[in-house]
Amino acid sequence: MSTYITTEIKPTVSTTEQFQTSQVLPIAGAHFIHDIYTAYVSPLLPVLIQKFSFSLTQAGTLTAFLQLPSLLTPFIGYLADRVSLRYFVILTPAITGTLISCMGFAPSYYSLALILLLAGISTAAFHAPAPAMIGRVAGTKIGLGMSLFMAAGELSRTIGPLLAVWAVTTWTLEGIYRTAILGWVATIILFLRLRHVSARPDKSGQLRSIVPILGSLFLPLSLINILNDFMLACMTYFLPTYMGIQGATLIASGAALSIFSLAGAIGALTSGSLSDLLGRRKILIIATVSSAILMLFFIRSHGWLLVPLLLLLGFTALSRTPVMLALVQESLPNNRAVGNGLFMFISFLVRPITTIVIGAWGDHFGLESAFFWSALISLFSIPAIIALPHNPKIS
Repeated sequence: MSTYITTEIKPTVSTTEQFQTSQVLPIAGAHFIHDIYTAYVSPLLPVLIQKFSFSLTQAGTLTAFLQLPSLLTPFIGYLADRVSLRYFVILTPAITGTLISCMGFAPSYYSLALILLLAGISTAAFHAPAPAMIGRVAGTKIGLGMSLFMAAGELSRTIGPLLAVWAVTTWTLEGIYRTAILGWVATIILFLRLRHVSARPDKSGQLRSIVPILGSLFLPLSLINILNDFMLACMTYFLPTYMGIQGATLIASGAALSIFSLAGAIGALTSGSLSDLLGRRKILIIATVSSAILMLFFIRSHGWLLVPLLLLLGFTALSRTPVMLALVQESLPNNRAVGNGLFMFISFLVRPITTIVIGAWGDHFGLESAFFWSALISLFSIPAIIALPHNPKIS
């Protein structure tokens, strides 16, 4: 009898509850490799501005081209819930890496925009199914799974700026095409590791099951994203430019972004696990209030104080996304990729708008003013956090 019970229980725990480390880590690794390349744009922005002689507003539009294909993520997510799109996750590091590494060959602003648009399509094809794959293999520890996934993405934004600055310093902007080899090597490895991992649930839910939670979950999540994204746009896109205006070198400006992103990787790794224990809402409120205060201190500080402030700011400001992704995955167990696609759609659609606004504000009133007001605006997201639907994980 005991043998029979053991035989019946093990598969259930393995497929629905157990945290499958051997599958979670390769997917997180795919996120790391892929996002190294999308992290090139921000630290190379001063070089691109010099080459093409465009304004901060035009610089802000570049991220719009990179993020515009996020409009596709709900549709890609819909497919991923019905036909496993694991090969999107496997192939996109090579595709995105090749496109981004060829930015130096762009003869004009418009050709650069086209390259970023194509890279954005590849990025959307990765980010829609990948978190759903994590939700499938993370068992009951979805917060931990999303923390590992997002921490890998933030870590890539630590390595990416350093690699980009080193490559352009060593080979010039045109010579960074050499770094594309990393994406191709990664794709080969990911094929060997992920080709048997499904991106769709065992049972696909009906799309109408999403409708009841559109208002209760996605509306407050959208408000949280919008109101916090002004500050994230400042720190993830305009930080090197801001540091350059303050007199920092290109290497120092890239290092500042890497410090911020490294702390963000630690914050992302920590926040999801903490929200599993303490509740999603508490972690979101703590992260929002502390990051706003730290931002105000950052723009009033100079010298060595910037380093600890960047560390603390990165830890708090970049810790929200794993928590919100965990909420989406928990709320839509049979439509995880669609839910993730909607979340990414909102997140990626907001970023180009806020980045353009920050760039225009910087052109007219200065980047320091934009940084200041973005911190204050983020605090208005607290009512939206409180309005999130009640359940044991959120409270």
